[in-house]
Amino acid sequence: MAGNSRLTVAVHALCWLALAERHGHTGLTSDQIAASLDSNPAAVRRALGPLRDAGLVTTDVGPGGGWSLGAPAAGITLADVYAVVEPGAVFALHPHQPRQDCPVGYGIAPVLEDIYDRVARAVAGELSRHTIGDVLDTLLRRHPLPVPWAGVPLPRSA
Repeated sequence: MAGNSRLTVAVHALCWLALAERHGHTGLTSDQIAASLDSNPAAVRRALGPLRDAGLVTTDVGPGGGWSLGAPAAGITLADVYAVVEPGAVFALHPHQPRQDCPVGYGIAPVLEDIYDRVARAVAGELSRHTIGDVLDTLLRRHPLPVPWAGVPLPRSA
């Protein structure tokens, strides 16, 4: 079963924006963010749109414009990001009611609902302990780039 990567993409983009901010860049274009993700600008805009709507990022047009963090990196938790990119339950119950004259079908939903609620609280609790700033600091410390960093890349030429 493949996992969903929306949270990972959002956290990556937010860390990239935080790093750019630390280096004095006031905003990054969708092309610049896409270069880090090895993605395309349209996918970046789709990924960051809900984060903009939630105030986690902002956009400015014109020279020096682009995407920026909407709050300090140390104030954006992964739980904040998760709530935006993965709204709703962590796990879903049956798409339709199972047979109610079956001993498993009759009682499975409330039992699983209780378990899934506990899982959701555990996920939210763990994600709330980590901020974008924490993730960026950890990745820079644990996995430093093996070559000199030239700064925010220009978009790739086609």
